[in-house]
Amino acid sequence: MEYKDYYKILGVERSASQDDIKKAYRKLAVKYHPDKNPDDKVAEEKFKEISEAYQVIGNPDSRKKYDELGANWKQYENAGFGGGAHGFNASGFSDFFDMFFGGQGGGGGFDFSNFMGGMGGGRRSTRPAKGNDINATINLTLQEAFQGSQRLIDLGGSSLKINIKEGVRDGQILRLKGKGHPGRNGGENGDLLIKVVIMNDPVYQRDGDDLIRNVNIDVYTAILGGKITLNTLKGDVNVPIKPQTQNNSTLRLKGLGMPHYGKEGAGALLLKVQILLPEHFSAKELELIKEAHEKSLNQ
Repeated sequence: MEYKDYYKILGVERSASQDDIKKAYRKLAVKYHPDKNPDDKVAEEKFKEISEAYQVIGNPDSRKKYDELGANWKQYENAGFGGGAHGFNASGFSDFFDMFFGGQGGGGGFDFSNFMGGMGGGRRSTRPAKGNDINATINLTLQEAFQGSQRLIDLGGSSLKINIKEGVRDGQILRLKGKGHPGRNGGENGDLLIKVVIMNDPVYQRDGDDLIRNVNIDVYTAILGGKITLNTLKGDVNVPIKPQTQNNSTLRLKGLGMPHYGKEGAGALLLKVQILLPEHFSAKELELIKEAHEKSLNQ
């Protein structure tokens, strides 16, 4: 398995604190975010790479496994040693055992099925039994979850193309029936269970199918009204600004949020207004502002 140095990808030392890792990720994510680099495939791949790195070492638990096992940390977890809710995964343990001990002391590797049968202390059942499920995890950027994506998953040397519908949610389990381990004694195959992990996005927050982001508006547009052009996950849109728009107010754009998974329509894009003051006012501007202020006090 190819080893990826996630510390090097994020530009931090192995001794870096979780806070330092988070800061490094945010800085790089803003730099390479698709919104800032439209149609730039290099930036897109870089964004995926740093997001993958943060997904691993940005989490203290997975970081500990990565530090201890290097490139094999994920196989260790999938083998059933991670202490997760799925419990012990015998088929995964077999793969893990073969990875480290296969071919030693014998010419055909370690026969895990005989090992497990011996533990049972009796004859195996001849009744049909469903094969074990295979658990896998895929990481997606928010942009990929928005527009849908494809992934290739390696299943024992053969590749399986997975089509992921737009609007998929973080933590959602995709079940591919019959793509797991073969059944026993004529039983049906197990299933492939794919957990979707959507990586943190430096621009957007997701609330159900709604998306939330900050938008900067200059003070003149906020007072007088106008339009701003905003780059969204759906492309550039013109956003009308009403006169006397207040700071921290919310603008709701229907249909520009996340697509509804498996359905038509989409959530809303919620824009949190941040009004920006100019760094320098002219003398005339300050005079007019002062006059307006005095009038407001006398009303």
